[in-house]
Amino acid sequence: MSQFPFVSIILPCRTEERYIGPCLESILATSYPPDRFELLVVDGRSDDGTRSVVAQLAAAHPQIRLLDNPLRITPVGLNIGIEAASGEIIVRMDAHVAYPPEYLPWLVTALQETGADNVGGVIVTLPADNTPIARAIAVGLSHPLGVGNSYFRIGAREQRDVDTVPFGCFRREVFDRIGMFDEDLPRGQDEELNFRLIQRGGRVVLLPNVLSYYYARGSLRMLARMYYQYGYFKPRVAQKVGAIMTARQLVPAVFLLSLLAAGAASAWWPVAGVVGLGIAGSYAAVVVGSAALAAAHHGLACALMLIAVFPVLHVSYGLGFLAGALRLLLRRRRGHPDATALPASR
Repeated sequence: MSQFPFVSIILPCRTEERYIGPCLESILATSYPPDRFELLVVDGRSDDGTRSVVAQLAAAHPQIRLLDNPLRITPVGLNIGIEAASGEIIVRMDAHVAYPPEYLPWLVTALQETGADNVGGVIVTLPADNTPIARAIAVGLSHPLGVGNSYFRIGAREQRDVDTVPFGCFRREVFDRIGMFDEDLPRGQDEELNFRLIQRGGRVVLLPNVLSYYYARGSLRMLARMYYQYGYFKPRVAQKVGAIMTARQLVPAVFLLSLLAAGAASAWWPVAGVVGLGIAGSYAAVVVGSAALAAAHHGLACALMLIAVFPVLHVSYGLGFLAGALRLLLRRRRGHPDATALPASR
């Protein structure tokens, strides 16, 4: 880079004692000049040792500032950080992630060279621990069967314009032009903001060589809760932007509805039952086949756990989507849509 613009890193967090220390240390180890960035940690009133860890690091590193997020949800934390930021470039980061030293300089360079309004890299998903189920969850979250054509999760061969990226690197003027993160969306706020940006002529670019390392959830229960919430808020995002952003968001819900419809219709039309069994059998064959192929790289125990991971991903997301759509419909009739009714979890 011919110059080093000042960067404000915004990192919202809540109850991340296990991950926040290594995360901040990875950011501080960046090869970007230490006097050209600030790190604003916006804590959602954690009830563990998160704030203590941040405070200790802040005492030794003047780049770090600890801010309070009284409403505890991610978009509020992001907006608090942006309003307090001094940088001409804003980078949104996450506490469940480790970043290599070249991560920040590569993002800033790409933002300058591409002329894009937001750039981001590919997530490398790591297991929370070394158990077979944790390894299977990590595999499922970076597998096309698990997450579809979400390029920031499955990777891409070349730089490309996309609908969204994780941990985006924005020009500061973007927020002056299109507004801040939508505080009505505890989940899906990144997708909504990027859709709004693209609608107004902006560009979101994925950089396949820029990697970050995300630690996945370690149990099926935590995975199901997180993906239920992701699905739950997607109809609200679609309502706000006036469109379904990508077809992959509909697939789990359509799959569940097709099974329910076939089961209900089979009571008076036996052929429907056969169709339902065919759909379920085809899905099971794809899941088992994908798990079997994964065994060569990840081991038999991990492959067996994948047979549970894929359905948990799809069913929890699909149920969340349907529940969110139904609630939105009912709330719209009453005139009181409430997208924050479901607490966000980390």
